[in-house]
Amino acid sequence: MSILKLKPGCKDYLWGGSKLIREYGKEYAGDVLAETWELSCHPDGPSVIDGGEYAGWTLAEYIEKKGKAVLGSSCSRFQDFPILIKLIDAKDNLSIQVHPDNQYALENEGQYGKTEMWYVLDAGEDAFLYYGFDKEISLEEFSGRIQEDTLTEVLHAVPVQKGDVLFIEAGTIHAIGKDILIAEIQQNSNVTYRVYDYGRTGKDGKKRELHIEKALAVTNRAPAERDGKCYPHVADCDYFTVDKLNLDGKIMQEMTGNVSEASFLSILILDGEGVIVNQGEKVEYKKGDSFFMPAGCGSYTVKGTCDALITTVSEREA
Repeated sequence: MSILKLKPGCKDYLWGGSKLIREYGKEYAGDVLAETWELSCHPDGPSVIDGGEYAGWTLAEYIEKKGKAVLGSSCSRFQDFPILIKLIDAKDNLSIQVHPDNQYALENEGQYGKTEMWYVLDAGEDAFLYYGFDKEISLEEFSGRIQEDTLTEVLHAVPVQKGDVLFIEAGTIHAIGKDILIAEIQQNSNVTYRVYDYGRTGKDGKKRELHIEKALAVTNRAPAERDGKCYPHVADCDYFTVDKLNLDGKIMQEMTGNVSEASFLSILILDGEGVIVNQGEKVEYKKGDSFFMPAGCGSYTVKGTCDALITTVSEREA
């Protein structure tokens, strides 16, 4: 069995909505589902194999029992599983936050830092994201604006619509705005430093913790730059390479690819339905499904109608 369907870990953060339940068919007993961790070996939200001979195993257990060869040679430079893929439903604004780089995170948190990308699945008419600063500011001004609650005045607000992509390097201050649905591909890390949280309280009635000193230490205070260096990929960096698949069922009815010994392959279905075929195995897919295919499983074909994100890990120089 080489096409592993995954069930996600679920998160009910206070800013979440219900679109992942209503529109993406996620099984969840609560009313608020903020995030689903679709491809995850992180202990804070592991994904679990759904069906087949490995049903009930976490993805991490599968990798441990089968050996790291299932990840591919490109992943040998990483101590842990390198990536984490999420669906995020922001009914309300997320906190303004920043993620550290690897060196700072390993020294202070005992896990990797976080570089990530966002693919906008849906957005309201006036939806926007915060993405870096609109001008370079000093450490003193940064600190002062946090204390004065005026930080948003110097953040770069980016209007977004369906299909937009933002690449967020570690150290870039950012926030997802309300009424946005996002697919996020990131390093395998759960380190977030909150800078500003609109004065909200958590389930315990207390204001959520801020991490001001750490944020001041890791934030790049120059404006973030958007560029097209990853073309023809949606995103391409040391940790992940993401490509977009679109089958309209008419002109493009199927796509054939190859899962080499270099990397595993993740398929996240954003819309549509059909089948994935590999080594005589055929698995049906629908909107919201997530699949893991181990390195070296060879030629595969996706048939039907779909929008999907395909993620691998590329070889890099040491």
